[in-house]
Amino acid sequence: MTKYREILRLKSLGFSERNIALSCSVSRKTVAKVSSRAKDLNISWPLDDSQTDAVLESTMFPKVKADIVIRRMPDYGYIRKELLKNGVSKKLLWTEYCEECRMNKEQPLMYSQFCYYIQQEEQKLRASMHIPRKPGEQVEVDWAGDPAHIIDPDTGEITDVYLFVGVMAYSQYAYVEAFTNEKQQAWIAAHVHMYEFFGGVARILVPDNCRTAVTHNKSWYTQELNSTYHEMAEHYGTAIIPARVRRPTDKPIAEGSVGNISTWITAALRNEQFFSLSELNQAIREKLNKFNSNLFQKKEGSRRSLFLGEELPLLASLPATRYELAEWKQATVQFNYHISVNKMHYSVPYEHIKRKVDVRVTDKTIEVFYNHNRIASHHRLYGRPGQYSTIMEHMPPDHQKYLEWNGSRFREWAKRIGNNTYEVINAILASGRVEQQSYKSCMGLLKMAEKYSVKRLEATCKKALSYTASPSYKIIKNILTAGREELLPDTSDTIKPDSTLKAYGITRGAGYYGGKKS
Repeated sequence: MTKYREILRLKSLGFSERNIALSCSVSRKTVAKVSSRAKDLNISWPLDDSQTDAVLESTMFPKVKADIVIRRMPDYGYIRKELLKNGVSKKLLWTEYCEECRMNKEQPLMYSQFCYYIQQEEQKLRASMHIPRKPGEQVEVDWAGDPAHIIDPDTGEITDVYLFVGVMAYSQYAYVEAFTNEKQQAWIAAHVHMYEFFGGVARILVPDNCRTAVTHNKSWYTQELNSTYHEMAEHYGTAIIPARVRRPTDKPIAEGSVGNISTWITAALRNEQFFSLSELNQAIREKLNKFNSNLFQKKEGSRRSLFLGEELPLLASLPATRYELAEWKQATVQFNYHISVNKMHYSVPYEHIKRKVDVRVTDKTIEVFYNHNRIASHHRLYGRPGQYSTIMEHMPPDHQKYLEWNGSRFREWAKRIGNNTYEVINAILASGRVEQQSYKSCMGLLKMAEKYSVKRLEATCKKALSYTASPSYKIIKNILTAGREELLPDTSDTIKPDSTLKAYGITRGAGYYGGKKS
């Protein structure tokens, strides 16, 4: 603002307009204009303290209010969203904005003003805040942007490998490892190796918004963690707070370290050739140790010294066992109360038939969950497809009873009924190529005692044994159904040799068929 008070003071002291202009850093024309206007309004030095430069300006040079034209301002939220789409430019959005103003009979901004206000709004959104980090509280993880390479020694084929980067937020102590892909197994293995490298676990884990970390992400407020990733975090006792989509500022330490690692590790190894992943990781570890030992430029110490001195003592201890990678699947319980996993079949309690269950698959075990409660666990099957792993307690009661039967149990049951029944059961069990083939017949025969009584069954078995040494279930059933289980009186002592009655049973003589009697 022009120093009106100083100009009037120096004028009263008789200084020339040139000297006043030099002293007040204004032009001679301004000095002349102020002096002339003050003379016209009878304003002279000395002035009251209330006559500030602002008051003098409004008194001597009042601003004329022009007619204010109210112009419609653009919808910044809509514009920001549309600019993210392919092919949409500010020029196109301004054209649409002008058309909308014309239809609503409103005054639009000129294109230059339109762009200016959008730029001002964007600058507000770029405001950043320094967040103080606490030792041992947070680790940020990400995949490095530029891949490294390994060469197949046989074919000479070059394969891209991807660098996992984990950084402690307070000390910036880093961990780097190369993997052949960015899939779930590599992602989990990288975290396990990272925690072992650090020798402890930070309270908070901040990953990128990738599918191996977040499976459902309608918004920042409704994020759903990948089940395997969440299980790994529970095993190590840490909390996962994923970064927002397209918000690298949520994990600035990892983002900054990715750039440094690209320079000091990836670029430093650009002229070397590696023929295996382990060879590359060995070279990375050497560069990483040097990177962590480099002194800071703007503060004392190095990443390693700061981590060992202030962060490591505050990290939570590692669990007793390393996390075992698990794969989660969904399956439907079939009518035979089994689920199918990788062409193998595992039983679950029969009450869950036709329900969808979650299956946790590891190298050694198969665990089945329903509503987050474990309902079954099996050793994992390998080898020939189609194998079954069945736990008897998972079967319905009648199926359990069927499996409990064996030859010994059938013989014991038959012996309680009688000796004849025992002999028939023995004969039936011996009739098949394998004993198990006759279990149904044995069960059906012994069940007849409940329908016809124990006495009748024993009598029927005695009669059947008088016909044959190996009676079948069908013979026993036919005799009982016909009610012919009673035996004829024993008359072997009174029968004459020439009698038509034979000792081995009742026969029809030749006279019955019209023949001559002997």
